[in-house]
Amino acid sequence: MPELPEVETTCRGIRPHVQGRSLSRLVVRNPRLRVAVPADLPAHIEGARLEAVDRRAKYLLLRFPAGTVIVHLGMSGSLRVVAAAEPAGAHDHVDFVFGECALRLRDPRRFGMVVWQPGDVAAHPLLAGLGPEPLGDGFDADWLLRITRGLRAPIKHVLMDSRKLVGVGNIYASESLFRARIHPLEPAGRLGPRRCARLVDCVRETLAAAIAAGGSTLRDFVGGDGRPGYFQQQYFVYGRDGESCRVCGTPVRRIVSAQRASFFCPRCQRRS
Repeated sequence: MPELPEVETTCRGIRPHVQGRSLSRLVVRNPRLRVAVPADLPAHIEGARLEAVDRRAKYLLLRFPAGTVIVHLGMSGSLRVVAAAEPAGAHDHVDFVFGECALRLRDPRRFGMVVWQPGDVAAHPLLAGLGPEPLGDGFDADWLLRITRGLRAPIKHVLMDSRKLVGVGNIYASESLFRARIHPLEPAGRLGPRRCARLVDCVRETLAAAIAAGGSTLRDFVGGDGRPGYFQQQYFVYGRDGESCRVCGTPVRRIVSAQRASFFCPRCQRRS
């Protein structure tokens, strides 16, 4: 599933091409995504100016005067800039057409969403209960220390809980914890001020590096320009079970917790 860096890469890639332009038409070839594309969506946005292209968590926000189109890329989706005249493929479900160019939503597995929220987008149920952004001012060592007090849950589970912190999925939680030298199953409540500060820095560094590399392409992801991401070439632990740690040479291990695979170096990431 595209995580925060992939969605941010898409956001930055499409913004210069469509922000500030008027939507000529909306082409819905197949509305049957995880949530059906609203039948009245063209009435809300056709002919309207796209005022801003933003991101919240793993959601793309296309802001129009009357409201916001919320786009989720699902497990294998992409939203890219194409020529409006370019023939669509079997998995190209929705085109947002802006004159000669279009934003094309491709979603082979149809787990994505295109939904409409009039008025305040933050009030939509998809967004209303979300935690702070890891690249925003609300995510710092004091905050992490405060919200983890008394928690017995593994710190990796906390990082991936969108009600506490958004956008840090399995890949980037594993990579951030390695950089911070923290075991993924370390109880969150055991982290003191120093380790909280280190982990915050490492989450930010990992996400920034991933965005700079265009995100990760493990299956079908491409950015707004149609190019794959390359951050997977920099992984320290994710998907590298049995391979040598890039720092100490110890074989990377894989464990399963809460039905999710976790990857770590048993030497660099010792439990306290």
